[in-house]
Amino acid sequence: MAEHGRDTGPEARTQTPGVLQTVDRALLVLLTFTEQRPEWGVSEMARHHGWDKAVVQRLLTTLTGRAFLVCDEHTRRYRPGPALSRLARVSEHSGVLSSLARPVLARLLRETGESVVLNVPHGGSYRCEAAVDGTGPVRYTAIIGAVMPGHAGASGHTIFAYHPEREIRQMFGPTGLTRFNDRTITDLDALLACYARVRADGYCISHGEYDEAVTAVSAPVFQGDGVPASLTVIGPSHRVDRAADTLVALVRAGAAEITTALGG
Repeated sequence: MAEHGRDTGPEARTQTPGVLQTVDRALLVLLTFTEQRPEWGVSEMARHHGWDKAVVQRLLTTLTGRAFLVCDEHTRRYRPGPALSRLARVSEHSGVLSSLARPVLARLLRETGESVVLNVPHGGSYRCEAAVDGTGPVRYTAIIGAVMPGHAGASGHTIFAYHPEREIRQMFGPTGLTRFNDRTITDLDALLACYARVRADGYCISHGEYDEAVTAVSAPVFQGDGVPASLTVIGPSHRVDRAADTLVALVRAGAAEITTALGG
């Protein structure tokens, strides 16, 4: 018979030596909150993890006391709190993401010879967080900190494809989609269809949607249920188009490596 409040499920049996179980459980609780499910009750959390309700209640109360969670006094349901927002801001400005990604960018440059870019969401746009330029006299040059339109190109598609549709409509619907050339997606329904293909395929290839001379191959970097970045190989269309199949495999593998480094 299991002791009261003691986890006898798979997590307990496979726990890494040296890990504090209570701390590990508290972190698992925080990671349970996602964009798709930002609210949890005690009973729901207990069923989800297979833990005793009393244990879950103590964990939630402790995290609430440190402002990592907040509890609605009427519904008794929990949501992420201000302490998590503060840590998110610290993480964003600490350069952790670009540091983790740099070895992957360097390897992809060696493997492909093309420019490799790590982009992050920036409102309804995306921003270049890290980049390495391709070799040769004709190449795409990325500028760190440059902000690009979110609806134009594979880098943006692989970021925003995983946002809830209501957010997409709020970001891109009211002002319309700017046309940069004949290949730019300017219809919101067409953009949503593009996003559905990205989610089905796990990558995106764009052909000159913003800059007519380049082709981009991009894959999402995951963290929990969110996409904090996209990894993209980009270069002159006449070269990237020919190597697209090989580049898809390399970019997806690189994105998966960064995802793992982020704990995804």
